[in-house]
Amino acid sequence: MTGPRNWLTTLLTRLVAGIAIVVPAVLLLGASPAAAHPMPHSVVQLDVYRSSVTARLELPVSDFSRASGIDLTETTRAQLPSRAAAIRTYLLKHIHPTTTRGRAWRVAIGALSLSRTQQTSTGPYRELTVAAVLTPPAGADVRHFTFRYDVIVHQVVTHVTLVTVRQDWANGRVDGKGTTQVGTIELDIRHMKVPALNVDLGPGSAWRGFVAMVELGGNHILTGTDHLLFLLILLLPAPLAATGGRWTGLVGPRKALTRIGGITLAFTAGHSAALAASSLGRLDIPSWPVEAFIAASILVGAIHAIRPLFPGREAVVAGVFGLGHGMAFSFVLAEMHLSTGQLVTSLLGFNLGIELVQLLLVCLALPSLLVLARLRVQPALRLTGAALTGIAALGWLVDRLGLPNPVARAADSVGSHTTLLLIVLALAAVTSTAWSLTTRLRGTPPVLGPRWRKAPDRS
Repeated sequence: MTGPRNWLTTLLTRLVAGIAIVVPAVLLLGASPAAAHPMPHSVVQLDVYRSSVTARLELPVSDFSRASGIDLTETTRAQLPSRAAAIRTYLLKHIHPTTTRGRAWRVAIGALSLSRTQQTSTGPYRELTVAAVLTPPAGADVRHFTFRYDVIVHQVVTHVTLVTVRQDWANGRVDGKGTTQVGTIELDIRHMKVPALNVDLGPGSAWRGFVAMVELGGNHILTGTDHLLFLLILLLPAPLAATGGRWTGLVGPRKALTRIGGITLAFTAGHSAALAASSLGRLDIPSWPVEAFIAASILVGAIHAIRPLFPGREAVVAGVFGLGHGMAFSFVLAEMHLSTGQLVTSLLGFNLGIELVQLLLVCLALPSLLVLARLRVQPALRLTGAALTGIAALGWLVDRLGLPNPVARAADSVGSHTTLLLIVLALAAVTSTAWSLTTRLRGTPPVLGPRWRKAPDRS
Protein backbone atom coordinates (compact mmCIF):
# COMPACT_ATOMS: atom_id res chain seq x y z
CA MET A 1 0.00 0.00 0.00
CA THR A 2 2.95 2.33 0.41
CA GLY A 3 3.51 2.50 -3.36
CA PRO A 4 0.14 4.00 -4.26
CA ARG A 5 0.31 6.37 -1.31
CA ASN A 6 3.75 7.65 -2.38
CA TRP A 7 2.45 8.09 -5.93
CA LEU A 8 -0.61 9.97 -4.70
CA THR A 9 1.50 12.14 -2.41
CA THR A 10 3.83 13.03 -5.28
CA LEU A 11 0.90 13.87 -7.55
CA LEU A 12 -0.68 16.14 -4.94
CA THR A 13 2.63 17.85 -4.25
CA ARG A 14 3.17 18.57 -7.93
CA LEU A 15 -0.39 19.81 -8.32
CA VAL A 16 -0.04 22.26 -5.42
CA ALA A 17 3.32 23.47 -6.76
CA GLY A 18 1.82 23.99 -10.19
CA ILE A 19 -1.05 25.99 -8.76
CA ALA A 20 1.44 28.06 -6.76
CA ILE A 21 3.28 28.92 -9.98
CA VAL A 22 0.41 29.28 -12.44
CA VAL A 23 -1.95 31.40 -10.33
CA PRO A 24 0.53 34.24 -9.68
CA ALA A 25 1.60 34.08 -13.32
CA VAL A 26 -1.99 34.39 -14.51
CA LEU A 27 -2.58 37.28 -12.12
CA LEU A 28 0.54 39.07 -13.34
CA LEU A 29 -0.23 38.49 -17.01
CA GLY A 30 -3.82 39.54 -16.55
CA ALA A 31 -2.98 42.69 -14.65
CA SER A 32 -3.98 45.94 -16.33
CA PRO A 33 -1.11 47.76 -18.02
CA ALA A 34 -2.16 50.83 -16.08
CA ALA A 35 -1.14 49.06 -12.90
CA ALA A 36 2.49 49.24 -13.97
CA HIS A 37 4.37 52.41 -13.03
CA PRO A 38 5.86 53.94 -16.20
CA MET A 39 9.39 55.20 -15.75
CA PRO A 40 10.20 58.73 -16.94
CA HIS A 41 12.34 59.12 -20.02
CA SER A 42 15.10 61.59 -20.81
CA VAL A 43 14.66 64.50 -23.20
CA VAL A 44 17.32 66.28 -25.25
CA GLN A 45 16.00 69.57 -26.69
CA LEU A 46 18.11 71.09 -29.45
CA ASP A 47 18.30 74.76 -30.43
CA VAL A 48 19.98 75.05 -33.83
CA TYR A 49 22.00 78.17 -34.59
CA ARG A 50 24.26 79.18 -37.47
CA SER A 51 27.48 77.68 -36.11
CA SER A 52 26.48 75.65 -33.05
CA VAL A 53 23.72 73.65 -31.44
CA THR A 54 22.71 74.07 -27.83
CA ALA A 55 21.17 71.14 -26.00
CA ARG A 56 18.98 71.07 -22.93
CA LEU A 57 19.21 67.68 -21.21
CA GLU A 58 16.32 66.67 -18.94
CA LEU A 59 17.44 63.61 -16.96
CA PRO A 60 15.44 61.68 -14.30
CA VAL A 61 17.54 61.77 -11.14
CA SER A 62 16.85 58.16 -10.12
CA ASP A 63 18.04 56.65 -13.42
CA PHE A 64 20.92 59.12 -13.69
CA SER A 65 22.17 58.18 -10.23
CA ARG A 66 21.95 54.48 -11.05
CA ALA A 67 23.80 54.83 -14.37
CA SER A 68 26.49 57.33 -13.37
CA GLY A 69 27.22 56.17 -9.83
CA ILE A 70 26.72 59.78 -8.67
CA ASP A 71 23.95 59.61 -6.10
CA LEU A 72 21.75 62.70 -6.43
CA THR A 73 18.63 61.26 -4.82
CA GLU A 74 19.08 63.24 -1.62
CA THR A 75 21.13 66.10 -3.08
CA THR A 76 19.66 69.57 -2.58
CA ARG A 77 20.03 72.49 -4.93
CA ALA A 78 22.54 74.05 -2.57
CA GLN A 79 24.63 70.86 -2.61
CA LEU A 80 24.56 70.42 -6.39
CA PRO A 81 27.67 72.56 -7.12
CA SER A 82 29.78 70.13 -5.09
CA ARG A 83 28.77 67.35 -7.52
CA ALA A 84 29.06 69.47 -10.67
CA ALA A 85 32.59 68.38 -11.66
CA ALA A 86 31.73 64.67 -11.42
CA ILE A 87 28.49 65.18 -13.36
CA ARG A 88 30.26 67.06 -16.16
CA THR A 89 32.97 64.41 -16.38
CA TYR A 90 30.39 61.65 -16.70
CA LEU A 91 28.40 63.51 -19.36
CA LEU A 92 31.46 64.30 -21.47
CA LYS A 93 32.21 60.58 -21.62
CA HIS A 94 28.78 59.80 -23.05
CA ILE A 95 28.02 62.67 -25.46
CA HIS A 96 29.96 62.45 -28.74
CA PRO A 97 28.39 64.22 -31.73
CA THR A 98 30.33 63.96 -35.00
CA THR A 99 29.99 65.11 -38.56
CA THR A 100 28.52 62.63 -41.01
CA ARG A 101 32.14 61.79 -41.94
CA GLY A 102 33.17 61.09 -38.37
CA ARG A 103 34.91 64.32 -37.34
CA ALA A 104 34.32 65.04 -33.66
CA TRP A 105 32.35 68.04 -32.45
CA ARG A 106 33.37 69.99 -29.35
CA VAL A 107 31.08 69.55 -26.32
CA ALA A 108 30.86 72.02 -23.42
CA ILE A 109 28.69 71.32 -20.38
CA GLY A 110 27.18 74.42 -18.80
CA ALA A 111 24.65 75.13 -16.07
CA LEU A 112 23.12 72.38 -13.92
CA SER A 113 19.90 72.52 -11.94
CA LEU A 114 17.57 70.26 -9.97
CA SER A 115 13.79 70.47 -9.98
CA ARG A 116 10.63 68.43 -9.57
CA THR A 117 8.55 67.67 -12.64
CA GLN A 118 6.10 65.18 -14.11
CA GLN A 119 5.66 63.55 -17.51
CA THR A 120 2.51 62.12 -19.02
CA SER A 121 1.55 58.85 -17.25
CA THR A 122 4.23 59.27 -14.58
CA GLY A 123 4.06 60.55 -11.07
CA PRO A 124 6.18 63.47 -9.84
CA TYR A 125 9.92 62.88 -9.88
CA ARG A 126 13.17 64.80 -9.52
CA GLU A 127 14.93 65.93 -12.67
CA LEU A 128 18.48 67.05 -13.42
CA THR A 129 18.57 69.72 -16.13
CA VAL A 130 21.82 70.33 -17.98
CA ALA A 131 22.75 72.95 -20.58
CA ALA A 132 25.30 71.93 -23.22
CA VAL A 133 26.79 73.55 -26.30
CA LEU A 134 27.71 71.35 -29.26
CA THR A 135 30.09 73.01 -31.72
CA PRO A 136 31.07 71.38 -35.04
CA PRO A 137 34.49 71.73 -36.66
CA ALA A 138 35.03 74.76 -38.89
CA GLY A 139 32.99 74.49 -42.07
CA ALA A 140 30.89 71.55 -40.88
CA ASP A 141 27.11 71.47 -41.28
CA VAL A 142 25.07 71.96 -38.10
CA ARG A 143 21.95 70.62 -39.81
CA HIS A 144 23.29 67.14 -40.54
CA PHE A 145 25.30 65.25 -37.94
CA THR A 146 25.63 61.97 -36.08
CA PHE A 147 24.58 62.14 -32.44
CA ARG A 148 26.42 59.51 -30.39
CA TYR A 149 24.75 59.70 -27.01
CA ASP A 150 24.23 57.03 -24.37
CA VAL A 151 23.72 58.95 -21.12
CA ILE A 152 21.87 56.62 -18.70
CA VAL A 153 21.01 54.23 -21.57
CA HIS A 154 24.37 52.47 -21.37
CA GLN A 155 23.44 51.13 -17.92
CA VAL A 156 19.64 51.29 -17.62
CA VAL A 157 18.59 49.09 -20.52
CA THR A 158 14.92 50.09 -20.38
CA HIS A 159 15.64 53.80 -20.53
CA VAL A 160 14.67 55.90 -23.58
CA THR A 161 15.90 59.34 -24.66
CA LEU A 162 13.73 61.54 -26.88
CA VAL A 163 15.64 63.99 -29.09
CA THR A 164 13.65 67.04 -30.19
CA VAL A 165 14.24 70.41 -31.85
CA ARG A 166 12.86 73.48 -30.09
CA GLN A 167 14.38 76.30 -32.16
CA ASP A 168 15.54 76.16 -35.76
CA TRP A 169 15.33 79.50 -37.59
CA ALA A 170 15.98 78.04 -41.05
CA ASN A 171 13.05 75.62 -40.63
CA GLY A 172 10.68 78.27 -39.28
CA ARG A 173 10.83 77.28 -35.60
CA VAL A 174 11.41 80.57 -33.79
CA ASP A 175 8.82 80.97 -31.04
CA GLY A 176 10.33 78.51 -28.56
CA LYS A 177 6.92 76.89 -28.07
CA GLY A 178 6.55 73.19 -28.69
CA THR A 179 9.12 70.85 -30.18
CA THR A 180 9.61 68.60 -33.19
CA GLN A 181 10.83 65.09 -32.49
CA VAL A 182 13.81 64.00 -34.59
CA GLY A 183 14.38 60.55 -33.10
CA THR A 184 14.84 58.34 -30.05
CA ILE A 185 17.90 56.81 -28.48
CA GLU A 186 17.57 53.44 -26.77
CA LEU A 187 19.34 50.12 -26.42
CA ASP A 188 19.21 47.81 -29.44
CA ILE A 189 18.45 44.58 -27.53
CA ARG A 190 19.31 42.40 -30.51
CA HIS A 191 22.90 43.65 -30.71
CA MET A 192 23.14 44.99 -27.11
CA LYS A 193 24.40 48.35 -28.39
CA VAL A 194 23.14 51.93 -28.31
CA PRO A 195 23.07 53.02 -31.96
CA ALA A 196 23.92 56.61 -32.85
CA LEU A 197 21.12 58.89 -34.02
CA ASN A 198 21.53 60.42 -37.47
CA VAL A 199 20.14 63.95 -37.19
CA ASP A 200 18.89 65.36 -40.49
CA LEU A 201 17.18 68.74 -40.15
CA GLY A 202 16.83 69.30 -43.88
CA PRO A 203 18.29 72.16 -45.90
CA GLY A 204 16.28 74.97 -44.32
CA SER A 205 15.89 78.35 -46.03
CA ALA A 206 15.94 82.08 -45.36
CA TRP A 207 12.36 82.32 -46.65
CA ARG A 208 11.09 79.99 -43.92
CA GLY A 209 12.91 82.06 -41.33
CA PHE A 210 11.44 85.28 -42.73
CA VAL A 211 7.86 83.98 -42.78
CA ALA A 212 8.24 82.62 -39.25
CA MET A 213 9.49 86.01 -38.06
CA VAL A 214 6.52 87.79 -39.68
CA GLU A 215 4.22 85.47 -37.71
CA LEU A 216 6.24 85.98 -34.53
CA GLY A 217 6.10 89.76 -34.88
CA GLY A 218 2.35 89.69 -35.41
CA ASN A 219 1.79 87.42 -32.42
CA HIS A 220 4.10 89.52 -30.28
CA ILE A 221 2.16 92.75 -30.80
CA LEU A 222 -1.18 90.95 -30.61
CA THR A 223 -0.39 89.27 -27.28
CA GLY A 224 1.64 92.23 -25.98
CA THR A 225 -1.10 93.81 -23.91
CA ASP A 226 1.12 96.69 -22.81
CA HIS A 227 2.04 97.73 -26.37
CA LEU A 228 -1.57 97.65 -27.51
CA LEU A 229 -2.83 99.60 -24.50
CA PHE A 230 -0.28 102.35 -25.02
CA LEU A 231 -1.29 102.88 -28.64
CA LEU A 232 -5.04 102.62 -28.03
CA ILE A 233 -5.01 104.93 -25.00
CA LEU A 234 -3.23 107.61 -27.05
CA LEU A 235 -5.75 107.20 -29.85
CA LEU A 236 -8.76 107.38 -27.52
CA PRO A 237 -8.85 111.22 -27.16
CA ALA A 238 -7.54 111.87 -30.70
CA PRO A 239 -10.98 113.05 -32.03
CA LEU A 240 -11.41 115.46 -29.07
CA ALA A 241 -10.56 119.14 -28.68
CA ALA A 242 -8.91 120.49 -25.51
CA THR A 243 -9.69 123.83 -23.90
CA GLY A 244 -8.50 125.09 -20.54
CA GLY A 245 -6.89 121.81 -19.55
CA ARG A 246 -10.01 119.74 -20.28
CA TRP A 247 -11.44 117.74 -23.16
CA THR A 248 -14.40 119.92 -24.13
CA GLY A 249 -15.42 119.22 -27.71
CA LEU A 250 -14.82 117.52 -31.02
CA VAL A 251 -12.44 118.21 -33.86
CA GLY A 252 -13.50 117.63 -37.44
CA PRO A 253 -13.33 114.16 -39.04
CA ARG A 254 -10.36 115.19 -41.20
CA LYS A 255 -8.37 116.43 -38.23
CA ALA A 256 -9.29 113.35 -36.18
CA LEU A 257 -8.07 111.06 -38.96
CA THR A 258 -4.89 113.11 -39.31
CA ARG A 259 -4.20 112.79 -35.59
CA ILE A 260 -4.84 109.05 -35.53
CA GLY A 261 -2.64 108.50 -38.57
CA GLY A 262 0.11 110.70 -37.13
CA ILE A 263 0.11 108.91 -33.77
CA THR A 264 0.23 105.50 -35.44
CA LEU A 265 3.02 106.47 -37.84
CA ALA A 266 5.07 108.13 -35.11
CA PHE A 267 4.79 105.10 -32.85
CA THR A 268 5.79 102.90 -35.80
CA ALA A 269 8.81 105.08 -36.62
CA GLY A 270 9.93 105.20 -32.99
CA HIS A 271 9.79 101.50 -32.24
CA SER A 272 11.15 100.54 -35.68
CA ALA A 273 14.21 102.78 -35.26
CA ALA A 274 14.92 101.50 -31.75
CA LEU A 275 14.35 97.89 -32.79
CA ALA A 276 16.81 98.20 -35.68
CA ALA A 277 19.46 100.06 -33.69
CA SER A 278 19.41 97.79 -30.64
CA SER A 279 19.21 94.57 -32.70
CA LEU A 280 21.83 95.33 -35.36
CA GLY A 281 24.07 96.95 -32.76
CA ARG A 282 23.59 93.85 -30.57
CA LEU A 283 23.19 96.15 -27.58
CA ASP A 284 23.11 94.37 -24.24
CA ILE A 285 20.34 96.33 -22.52
CA PRO A 286 18.88 95.26 -19.15
CA SER A 287 15.24 94.39 -19.61
CA TRP A 288 13.70 95.73 -16.41
CA PRO A 289 14.35 99.48 -17.01
CA VAL A 290 12.89 99.18 -20.51
CA GLU A 291 9.83 97.28 -19.27
CA ALA A 292 9.33 99.81 -16.46
CA PHE A 293 9.61 102.65 -19.00
CA ILE A 294 6.87 101.04 -21.07
CA ALA A 295 4.58 100.78 -18.03
CA ALA A 296 5.25 104.45 -17.26
CA SER A 297 4.41 105.41 -20.85
CA ILE A 298 1.03 103.71 -20.55
CA LEU A 299 0.35 105.50 -17.28
CA VAL A 300 1.14 108.86 -18.90
CA GLY A 301 -1.19 107.99 -21.79
CA ALA A 302 -3.99 107.09 -19.37
CA ILE A 303 -3.63 110.40 -17.50
CA HIS A 304 -3.65 112.26 -20.83
CA ALA A 305 -6.92 110.54 -21.77
CA ILE A 306 -8.44 111.92 -18.55
CA ARG A 307 -6.85 115.39 -18.60
CA PRO A 308 -4.96 116.66 -21.66
CA LEU A 309 -1.25 116.82 -20.85
CA PHE A 310 0.06 117.37 -24.38
CA PRO A 311 -2.93 118.11 -26.65
CA GLY A 312 -1.98 118.21 -30.30
CA ARG A 313 1.46 116.75 -29.60
CA GLU A 314 0.40 113.11 -29.21
CA ALA A 315 2.41 112.07 -32.27
CA VAL A 316 5.65 113.40 -30.75
CA VAL A 317 4.97 111.61 -27.50
CA ALA A 318 4.11 108.39 -29.37
CA GLY A 319 7.41 108.57 -31.24
CA VAL A 320 9.49 109.16 -28.10
CA PHE A 321 7.81 106.44 -26.08
CA GLY A 322 7.91 104.19 -29.13
CA LEU A 323 11.71 104.07 -28.73
CA GLY A 324 11.30 102.17 -25.47
CA HIS A 325 8.77 99.78 -26.99
CA GLY A 326 11.20 99.06 -29.84
CA MET A 327 13.95 98.18 -27.37
CA ALA A 328 11.58 95.72 -25.73
CA PHE A 329 10.85 94.15 -29.13
CA SER A 330 14.60 93.68 -29.67
CA PHE A 331 14.84 91.33 -26.67
CA VAL A 332 13.01 88.70 -28.72
CA LEU A 333 15.67 88.78 -31.44
CA ALA A 334 18.56 88.92 -28.99
CA GLU A 335 17.56 85.56 -27.50
CA MET A 336 17.91 83.80 -30.88
CA HIS A 337 21.68 84.27 -31.35
CA LEU A 338 21.28 84.79 -35.09
CA SER A 339 24.00 85.43 -37.65
CA THR A 340 24.16 88.91 -39.20
CA GLY A 341 22.34 87.77 -42.34
CA GLN A 342 19.65 85.96 -40.36
CA LEU A 343 19.33 88.97 -38.06
CA VAL A 344 18.71 91.40 -40.92
CA THR A 345 16.12 89.06 -42.46
CA SER A 346 14.51 88.48 -39.07
CA LEU A 347 14.43 92.20 -38.31
CA LEU A 348 12.54 92.91 -41.54
CA GLY A 349 10.10 90.04 -41.02
CA PHE A 350 9.53 90.71 -37.32
CA ASN A 351 8.90 94.42 -37.88
CA LEU A 352 6.62 93.70 -40.85
CA GLY A 353 4.54 91.36 -38.68
CA ILE A 354 4.26 94.02 -35.98
CA GLU A 355 3.17 96.71 -38.45
CA LEU A 356 0.63 94.52 -40.24
CA VAL A 357 -1.14 93.54 -37.03
CA GLN A 358 -0.86 97.07 -35.65
CA LEU A 359 -2.45 98.45 -38.83
CA LEU A 360 -5.22 95.87 -38.62
CA LEU A 361 -6.00 96.79 -35.01
CA VAL A 362 -6.01 100.53 -35.72
CA CYS A 363 -8.33 100.02 -38.70
CA LEU A 364 -10.68 97.96 -36.54
CA ALA A 365 -10.61 100.52 -33.73
CA LEU A 366 -10.95 103.59 -35.98
CA PRO A 367 -14.76 103.49 -36.59
CA SER A 368 -15.41 103.00 -32.87
CA LEU A 369 -13.09 105.88 -31.90
CA LEU A 370 -14.86 108.27 -34.28
CA VAL A 371 -18.36 107.21 -33.24
CA LEU A 372 -17.56 107.08 -29.53
CA ALA A 373 -16.45 110.72 -29.58
CA ARG A 374 -19.94 111.78 -30.76
CA LEU A 375 -21.97 109.92 -28.13
CA ARG A 376 -23.36 111.36 -24.93
CA VAL A 377 -21.76 108.52 -22.95
CA GLN A 378 -18.32 109.30 -24.37
CA PRO A 379 -16.91 111.00 -21.24
CA ALA A 380 -17.98 108.14 -18.99
CA LEU A 381 -16.58 105.47 -21.32
CA ARG A 382 -13.36 107.40 -21.85
CA LEU A 383 -12.80 107.97 -18.13
CA THR A 384 -13.58 104.31 -17.34
CA GLY A 385 -11.19 103.04 -20.01
CA ALA A 386 -8.47 105.45 -18.92
CA ALA A 387 -8.89 104.50 -15.25
CA LEU A 388 -8.64 100.76 -16.00
CA THR A 389 -5.61 101.37 -18.21
CA GLY A 390 -3.97 103.47 -15.50
CA ILE A 391 -4.55 100.77 -12.89
CA ALA A 392 -3.01 98.15 -15.19
CA ALA A 393 -0.04 100.44 -15.88
CA LEU A 394 0.54 101.00 -12.16
CA GLY A 395 0.41 97.26 -11.56
CA TRP A 396 2.95 96.66 -14.32
CA LEU A 397 5.22 99.45 -13.09
CA VAL A 398 5.29 98.12 -9.54
CA ASP A 399 5.79 94.56 -10.80
CA ARG A 400 8.67 95.54 -13.08
CA LEU A 401 10.34 97.43 -10.25
CA GLY A 402 10.46 94.20 -8.28
CA LEU A 403 7.11 93.84 -6.49
CA PRO A 404 4.89 91.19 -8.16
CA ASN A 405 1.17 91.83 -7.72
CA PRO A 406 -2.18 90.39 -8.88
CA VAL A 407 -3.01 93.49 -10.94
CA ALA A 408 0.00 92.88 -13.20
CA ARG A 409 -0.83 89.19 -13.51
CA ALA A 410 -4.43 89.97 -14.44
CA ALA A 411 -3.31 92.55 -17.03
CA ASP A 412 -0.83 90.08 -18.54
CA SER A 413 -3.53 87.44 -18.84
CA VAL A 414 -5.51 89.64 -21.22
CA GLY A 415 -2.93 88.84 -23.88
CA SER A 416 -4.05 85.21 -23.87
CA HIS A 417 -7.50 86.17 -25.22
CA THR A 418 -6.45 87.58 -28.57
CA THR A 419 -9.24 85.89 -30.53
CA LEU A 420 -11.87 87.47 -28.26
CA LEU A 421 -10.16 90.85 -28.63
CA LEU A 422 -10.28 90.66 -32.42
CA ILE A 423 -13.93 89.57 -32.39
CA VAL A 424 -14.91 92.46 -30.10
CA LEU A 425 -13.02 95.02 -32.19
CA ALA A 426 -14.50 93.64 -35.41
CA LEU A 427 -18.06 93.71 -34.05
CA ALA A 428 -17.56 97.22 -32.70
CA ALA A 429 -16.20 98.35 -36.07
CA VAL A 430 -19.16 96.88 -37.97
CA THR A 431 -21.67 98.36 -35.51
CA SER A 432 -20.00 101.78 -35.55
CA THR A 433 -19.83 101.85 -39.33
CA ALA A 434 -23.50 100.85 -39.63
CA TRP A 435 -24.49 103.52 -37.10
CA SER A 436 -22.55 106.20 -38.96
CA LEU A 437 -24.09 105.27 -42.32
CA THR A 438 -27.60 105.16 -40.86
CA THR A 439 -27.15 108.54 -39.17
CA ARG A 440 -25.84 110.11 -42.35
CA LEU A 441 -28.61 108.70 -44.54
CA ARG A 442 -31.32 109.87 -42.13
CA GLY A 443 -29.69 113.22 -41.56
CA THR A 444 -29.84 112.63 -37.80
CA PRO A 445 -27.48 114.92 -35.86
CA PRO A 446 -24.95 113.27 -33.51
CA VAL A 447 -26.13 112.64 -29.96
CA LEU A 448 -23.94 115.10 -28.07
CA GLY A 449 -24.11 115.86 -24.40
CA PRO A 450 -24.35 119.30 -22.80
CA ARG A 451 -21.28 121.51 -23.49
CA TRP A 452 -20.00 118.83 -25.89
CA ARG A 453 -19.88 120.57 -29.22
CA LYS A 454 -17.81 120.36 -32.35
CA ALA A 455 -14.81 122.65 -32.29
CA PRO A 456 -13.95 124.63 -35.42
CA ASP A 457 -11.99 122.51 -37.87
CA ARG A 458 -8.92 124.59 -38.79
CA SER A 459 -7.09 121.70 -40.39
